Amino acid sequence: MADAVLTECSDGIAVITINRPEARNAVNGEVARGLAAAVEEFDGSADVRVLILTGAGGTFSAGMDLKGFLAGESPNVEGRGFGGIAERPPAKPMIAAVEGYALAGGFEIALSCDMIVASEAARFGLPEVRRGLVAGAGGLLRLPRRVPYHLAMEIALTGEHFTAERLQQAGLVSRVVGVGEALAGARELAARVARGAPLAVAASKRVIVESADWASGDAFALQGEVIGPVFLSADAMEGAAAFAEKRAPVWRGE
Repeated sequence: MADAVLTECSDGIAVITINRPEARNAVNGEVARGLAAAVEEFDGSADVRVLILTGAGGTFSAGMDLKGFLAGESPNVEGRGFGGIAERPPAKPMIAAVEGYALAGGFEIALSCDMIVASEAARFGLPEVRRGLVAGAGGLLRLPRRVPYHLAMEIALTGEHFTAERLQQAGLVSRVVGVGEALAGARELAARVARGAPLAVAASKRVIVESADWASGDAFALQGEVIGPVFLSADAMEGAAAFAEKRAPVWRGE
């Protein structure tokens, strides 16, 4: 049997592919464990700056494997949640490259990512209410923070599909590209992110993610704890020197 999750890495960009095209990349236990292992590996690798998550065969993911669910199989990983990623995404930036359907848990996995590049034919939705279920893998928690309240309600309560174009207009999808070009578009975006200093990129993501829970009176102090070490890093000195010398910086991640 082919591996349920495939990985590759080059030029500081790791690509993680859900590889169950015969099941529209539905998430079962094997996929969840594979995603968790891949994220754990790449998050701890000094050779990786950015992660891309995609699906094989022209579909991102149709969500939880309902056949596995009926058989009592869990698509969760302890400490990481659904798909091995929904409750604890990587510390490094991650981009979803979406072709075809990103539905139910598949949409929730995409919402776990920091950016979404989608094909113009991609379709997103949370159809759980039509199956007697609830989008409990982060969809109901993340959507109201990413799109306007009424759109979040429409997505969650109707269970209908939404186009990449509409979600780009709402600010959820970063880029819409041609059919079959989502991965290439995600690679191009990832390469732009990878040009930044690793410590600065990681700190920037951390502040954006964690500050949602900070009290306004504490925000600058808490931000200072995160970004202070960046200003004292060797990369900060290198960035200034490279700018002054009109050359590309050479980051060391320290």
